[in-house]
Amino acid sequence: MLEPKKVKYRKLQKGRRRGTAHRGSTLAFGDYGLKALGRGWMSAREIEAARVALTRYLKRGGKVWIRIFPDKPLTKKALETRMGKGKGATEMWVAVVQPGRILFEMEGVEGSLAKEAFRLASHKLSIPTMTVERRGLAHGS
Repeated sequence: MLEPKKVKYRKLQKGRRRGTAHRGSTLAFGDYGLKALGRGWMSAREIEAARVALTRYLKRGGKVWIRIFPDKPLTKKALETRMGKGKGATEMWVAVVQPGRILFEMEGVEGSLAKEAFRLASHKLSIPTMTVERRGLAHGS
């Protein structure tokens, strides 16, 4: 699963998830993309599950880019632990996703195949998504 090799700070505060994505909101690599419509934290497990669903459906055809990376540590205190005594240990890594962010990109496959692959991948994610395609592509190809 995805996680940073090294971080400057081991534990981060929650932060706020308001606003829309400006960076990473347009297709940069592929012809088709999966765009987030909602906001939230996407865990490394979700990202990996969606990636596996994509590549399985494509049967190793085409090229897939993952445009998000889980670089925020989420901490959790142990069960039945009293309050205080500092922040809990890192439980998992998440990516902060805002509406408009491109999550995955794909090229080298036809449109109907890409749309179905993204539909299957979107079922693995906790955020509503939509499929987008590069302008100038012939429909149905």
